[in-house]
Amino acid sequence: MATTQAAPTAAGAPQPPKEKIPEGGETQQDYKLVTFAEGDPGNPKNWSKGYKWYCTMVVAITCFVVAFCSSVITADVDSVAHEFGISHEAALLPITVFVVGFGVGPMVFAPLSEVYGRQIIYGTTLLLAVVFIIPCAVSKNIGTLIVCRLIDGIAFSAPMTLVGGTLADLWRNEERGVPMAAFSAAPFIGPAIGPLVGGWLCLAGWRWLYWIQLILAFVVWVLISFTVKETYAPTILGRRAAKLRKQTGDNSYVSEGDLDQRPFSERMSVFLIRPFQLLFRELIVLLISLYMSVLYGLLYMFFVAYPVVFEGGKGYSHGQTGLMFIPLAVGVICSALCAPLVNKHYLTQVQKYNGKPPAEIRLIPMMVSCWFIPIGLFIFAWTSYPRLIWVGPCLAGFPIGFGFIFLYNSANNYLVDSYQHQAASALAAKTFIRSFWGAGTVLFTEQMYHRMGDQWASTFLAFLGLLCCLIPFGFWKFGARIRQRSKYAFGGDDVDGSQTSDIENQKDVVDPNAPLVHDSLALERARSYVSNP
Repeated sequence: MATTQAAPTAAGAPQPPKEKIPEGGETQQDYKLVTFAEGDPGNPKNWSKGYKWYCTMVVAITCFVVAFCSSVITADVDSVAHEFGISHEAALLPITVFVVGFGVGPMVFAPLSEVYGRQIIYGTTLLLAVVFIIPCAVSKNIGTLIVCRLIDGIAFSAPMTLVGGTLADLWRNEERGVPMAAFSAAPFIGPAIGPLVGGWLCLAGWRWLYWIQLILAFVVWVLISFTVKETYAPTILGRRAAKLRKQTGDNSYVSEGDLDQRPFSERMSVFLIRPFQLLFRELIVLLISLYMSVLYGLLYMFFVAYPVVFEGGKGYSHGQTGLMFIPLAVGVICSALCAPLVNKHYLTQVQKYNGKPPAEIRLIPMMVSCWFIPIGLFIFAWTSYPRLIWVGPCLAGFPIGFGFIFLYNSANNYLVDSYQHQAASALAAKTFIRSFWGAGTVLFTEQMYHRMGDQWASTFLAFLGLLCCLIPFGFWKFGARIRQRSKYAFGGDDVDGSQTSDIENQKDVVDPNAPLVHDSLALERARSYVSNP
C-alpha cells in the first residue's frame, strides 16, 4: 500500500494527511490517528463502574434540580400577581419563558458540547443559572422576573440536553438501559416534587421559592464542576493528540476532530444547524419529538389543571393541592425501579441478535407503556367532579407517572441508538419542540378547562394520548427501513464495519515509535464520528 508521511508544521498543529495517487488510481493516506486502545483507561466506557455510576447520578440529580426549578414557582402564582399588580396570566409568564429557554438553549449548547466537550458547558451554564436566580429572588417588578427566568431557562437547559450524550459517552449500548432510566426519571420527578415542596414553602413568602432554587443549583454546580471529569471521546482524544505532538515533536498525530479541516466558522454553522436538520429531515426524530411534546405538555398542564380541579373545585389550599402530586411522583419512581427488568429483557435481545440488536428493540417498553397515559387521563377526567372524593383524580396520577418514565426512557434510548454519534444533537432537537409546546400549554390550559369543562378537557387529552400510541408501533414496523434510507441515522456497531458509533471499536493503538498507517475506510469512519453534514 502506497503512503506518505505527514510533515510537521509550525505551532504544533497537525498537518492534514497528504494524498498520493498510486498507479492503480486509488488515493491512500498516511497519518497517525490517535484512538482508544482495547481496555484503554482513558476511555470513559472503561472507567470503573462505581465512578461511572457516580457521574450518572450527579448529572441525573442535576436534571432533577433543573426540573424542580421549572415547577416549584407554580405553587404560588397568585402572590406574585398580587404583589406586582398584574393579571394571573402575566404571572404565569416566568414559568412559560423558563420552559421556552429549555427549547432555545439546547440548539446552541448541544453542538458546542460536540466541539469543546461536555464539562466546560456543564460548568459555565450552571454557574450562569446560579447567578441569575438571585435577581429573581429579590426582584421588584415582573419584568426582572421574566428576563432572569428566561436566562435561567436557557442556562439550565444545558444539563437537560447533555445528559443523553454523557450517558452515551459512559455506557455501552447493552449497559445504558438502567442509567438512562435514572436520567429519565429526573425530568418527571422534579416537576412533581416542585409543587409539593412549593405548596408549603410559599407560606414563608413566594421569594423562598427562588431561594430554595439557589441553594440546590449551587450544590449541583459544585458537584458537576469539580467531581465529574470530561466524558466526550473526541475532546479527550484531541487533548491526547495535542499532548503527543508536544512530547514527541511529531505533528502528524491527529484525532478525529483534527481530520475536519473546515474553518471553525464553517464547522460551527454545521453544528448549530444539525439539531434542526435532524428535527425536520428525520422522520424518527420528528415523530418521537412530537410524542414527547405531548407528554411534556401534559405534565405542565397538570400544574394548572390540578389547581382548577382541587383548589377551584374542592376548595383545597396550595399545600393540599401539592400533596395530590404524590401519586404522580410515586408512579415515576416505581417505573424507574422496573428499569433493571427492562434492561434484563434488552440483554436477552442482545444475545438473540448476536450483540447487534436493531434500535427498534428499544421500542418494546414504549409499546407496552403508551396505554398507561390515556388510562390515567380517563380516570382523572371522570372522577374530577367536585362532589366526588379526591381519591380518583389523585390516584390517576400514578399510571400517568408510571407511563411517563417508560415512554421517555424508551424514546431517549431509541434516539441515542439511532443517532449515537450525535446523540446530544438528536436529544436537543427533541427538547426544542417539546419545550415550546410545554411552555404554551401553561398559558391556555386554564381557559381550556373552563370552556370545555374539567371532564371533557381531560378526555380530549386522553384521546390525544391514544392517537400517539400509533407512533411506537409504526416505527416497530418501518423504523429499520427509515434508518437505512437516512442520511444521519447511525446503526451502531455494524457487522461490516462500514459504520461505527463506539470509538473504542477502532483498534488502532498510538505508538510514538511507529507511525500508524490507515486506509481510506478508517479515515471515513473517523470523519463519520465528527459528523459531516
